[in-house]
Amino acid sequence: MLCTSLLLSLTLSLLFSSLKISHQTSLTKRKKTTLKNKNMSYTFFLLLLTLVHSTFSSLAPTDRAALQSIRDSLTDMPGSAFFSSWDFTVPDPCSSFSGLTCSSLGRVTGLTLGPNLSGSLSPSISILTHLNQLILYPGSVTGPLPPRFDSLPLLRVISLTRNRLTGPIPVSFSSLSNLHTLDLSYNQLSGSLPPFLTTLPRLKVLVLASNHFSNNLKPVSSPLFHLDLKMNQISGQLPPAFPITLRYLSLSGNSMQGTINALEPLTELIYIDLSMNQFTGAIPSSLFSPTISTMFLQRNNFTSIATSTATSLLPQGSIVDLSHNSISGELPPALVGAEALFLNNNRLTGDIPEEYVKSLINGTTKQLFLQHNYFTRFPWNSGLQLPDSVSLCLSYNCMETDPVVGLSTCPIEVAPLLSRPASQCSRFYNHSSTG
Repeated sequence: MLCTSLLLSLTLSLLFSSLKISHQTSLTKRKKTTLKNKNMSYTFFLLLLTLVHSTFSSLAPTDRAALQSIRDSLTDMPGSAFFSSWDFTVPDPCSSFSGLTCSSLGRVTGLTLGPNLSGSLSPSISILTHLNQLILYPGSVTGPLPPRFDSLPLLRVISLTRNRLTGPIPVSFSSLSNLHTLDLSYNQLSGSLPPFLTTLPRLKVLVLASNHFSNNLKPVSSPLFHLDLKMNQISGQLPPAFPITLRYLSLSGNSMQGTINALEPLTELIYIDLSMNQFTGAIPSSLFSPTISTMFLQRNNFTSIATSTATSLLPQGSIVDLSHNSISGELPPALVGAEALFLNNNRLTGDIPEEYVKSLINGTTKQLFLQHNYFTRFPWNSGLQLPDSVSLCLSYNCMETDPVVGLSTCPIEVAPLLSRPASQCSRFYNHSSTG
């Protein structure tokens, strides 16, 4: 900055000096001299303005040293040429380095590395104190996360996905009060799920999917609209509350248990995936709302669907998978209208409501899998015909007549038996009536 001020002063000084000379020339030569000095002034001004601009845009020495350290810790994998433009002999890396964005003061504000790099992340990243975006594309970068993120208060985006990063998330992340997006998915990070991450005041997107994080999910107070923690080792129950701003929630492939009543107030949810856990109890009726487009609750221990008798509120094109649970009772009308509905491998009983047949015939529902339950009747008229695009599977239920319709569209792994053995059905219904 001192150098810049001196150059500006020199520019103005030379400009005014030239004008002064112009006024001091003799009267008889004023025309020629004025023109000549004006040209000289203009030339000096352009030259020095170029130097000033160069000073403004050139890289700060501290940031240049940090980038050199970052470069030394990373290598292009075979076939990659990301670092081919990182020539530290050039006067202005800001205008020539791939993945680099700088401010007008020559400070690094954005750093995008990769793809296809190996090596490790240098702790010198913490020297880039004006950084607001740090991105590492997929590659084979290993080792821990840099420890000193507390020196990067302007960071808004951190995305370090699909590499081989290991170790815990540093406590210094707790100081990132301006962070909007944190994506560390598909690495080998481990340790307890840091409670401070879900309390960052401006965090909207948190993606830690496919790592080795453990322990419970702590209360969430950040104004998140996207939370993805799938494929970790998280246990325990859901926290008592989530931000009502949440639109995307994925906790699949963990070891979580208990009820999911904490999700009832989330009226903005569009996507929910709690599959492959150990959740129990009833599925809240509020989840079957007009906003839900995707609901994956399969492979848990849910026992019922707490829906009202009202007709379906599910939007057209929605996907609902409640398969492989222990859901009992009759099939409620609230699920009618889903484009794909998977209720197979449960303990559902009674007649299949006619609304589901109508939804198949008019093409609203394109996949309906009800196999491996205890249904007793499918209200099908022989004069009806299913559209070619529809897949319907009814096998292995307790229907009195063979449910011929749709058997050919059952998944390959479904048992070839058309119906459950009568003895199995009678035992189930006798036990249910006496229980």
